[in-house]
Formats: sequence, C-alpha cells, structure tokens
Amino acid sequence: MDYEEGQHVQKPKYECLLLDVDDTLYAKSSGIAVECMKNIEEYMINKLGIVDNVRELCAKLYKEYGTTMAGLRAIGYNFDYDEYHSFVHGRLPYELLKPDPVLRNLLHSISIRKVIFSNADKKHVARVISRLGIEDCFDDSICFESLNPPAAKGVAKTEDQIKDDSHKPNPMLPSTPVICKPFEDAYEQAFKIANINPQKTIFFDDSIRNLQTAKSLGLHTVWVGSSQRTNGVDHALESIHNMKEALPELWEAIERDIMPCSEKVAVETYVGA
Repeated sequence: MDYEEGQHVQKPKYECLLLDVDDTLYAKSSGIAVECMKNIEEYMINKLGIVDNVRELCAKLYKEYGTTMAGLRAIGYNFDYDEYHSFVHGRLPYELLKPDPVLRNLLHSISIRKVIFSNADKKHVARVISRLGIEDCFDDSICFESLNPPAAKGVAKTEDQIKDDSHKPNPMLPSTPVICKPFEDAYEQAFKIANINPQKTIFFDDSIRNLQTAKSLGLHTVWVGSSQRTNGVDHALESIHNMKEALPELWEAIERDIMPCSEKVAVETYVGA
C-alpha cells in the first residue's frame, strides 16, 4: 500500500456520466419528438416515395433497428444522410426548448467527465444543448457522425460487406449499415472514441432497449422519464432534474475526495488487468 500524510484519497465509484440527448436532457412533453416523427414520415413520403402504411412502417423500423433511418437502409433505401438529417431535424421547432438553469447547475456541480451519446446528428445535438443553455457542460460528444464517419455516408455496401455486417437485431431481419444504439457495436465504438470504462460509467437514457444493452456491457444505468425500475435499469427518474436525489453518491464523492486526518492513512490502489 501507498501512504499519504494528512489526507485520505478514495477513488470515486464513477468516472464518467454518459448521457443521451432527446427526451433525456429535456422532457418528452416538449413536443420535439412528435414534430420529429412528423418530419420522418414526410421524408418517407416525399423523398423516398413510400405511400402505404407509412406510420406503421416508421414505428416498425424504429422498434426493430433503433432508428427509422437504420431500418430504411436495411430494407433497401439509399439516401444521403446529411439530407435526411437536414429534413428531419433541421426543420424542428427548437424554440420549444427553453434554457434549463437547474440542469446546468446540476451538471456543473458534478466533477467527473460528462459525455453525450446520441443517435442524432451533430448539428441537432448542438442546437438542443444550446437551446437548453448547457453547451459548456460536456467534455465530449458522440453522435451519428462519430459512429458513421463520412466515408460511409450514403454509400451502398457490397453484398460481401452486408453479409459481414454485424448490425442485426436478430438473424431473421436484414442487416443495416447504420451503427446506432441499441446495437452493441455502437457502445463499443463509443467506449473507444471517448476512452470510457463501462464499469466506471453511469448511462442516462429514455429508451429501455438502449439501457438494457448498456447494462449487458457493464454500464450502470438510469432510465429517464419513468419512476418504475425494470430489467436492465439500476435507477429510474421521472426527470433528469431528480438526479441528485436518486444518485447522491455523485456529489458525496466530491466531499470525500479530501478527508483530513491526524495521521497517515493507507491509500488503496486499484489495478485493472
């Protein structure tokens, strides 16, 4: 053991907060999700020429693939990703989102790293956090472009590449070239990009599927938008504003960082192999 005089250093339980954006950092009641769904359906009709059972198909693809975009690519539609995001997110009424000083203060009061992890494009993420007034609260951001770099943008894969594609919700469904939550490879890429240790990370999301994948990979999980815990969920919050009541250890760790004492104390050193 190592010794330090006059202080006890205790490693925090968490090293990183990983946070989804939409319907997590702001309430679903804002209306943004409804407007986004309308835009997706309009894109399917006006840009892809889909006319039959559009709403049902949209919901089905979202359920099976995590995003409607990923599902559309899986069933054979090829389109420019930037154009899709511009149509779906670029026309959203962002004025529905208001500055959130409570959330801003909460995030700033937590000393560990805070990283965004969203399926949305970077422009949308930037607009949302700017409207909320929390753009300076994060250390890193993982979004659509992080997981799907420009080299792969809107380019159809060869048959051999599709066969090797791992982004399959189950063997009975066609694969998609889009990497996104809740696929495991999206998380694994996020861990590498942001140098995240899942065992030391707590993940906030409004999607139970995203949380269940996260839990299976070792993350601590928080379901935002519900007070009912279920499989794959460690904590459940009606609102992100309830973070401090549900997870006081995030703040207690700060208070315990330096604990004066009258004599030398042992400092435990943890080594991960």
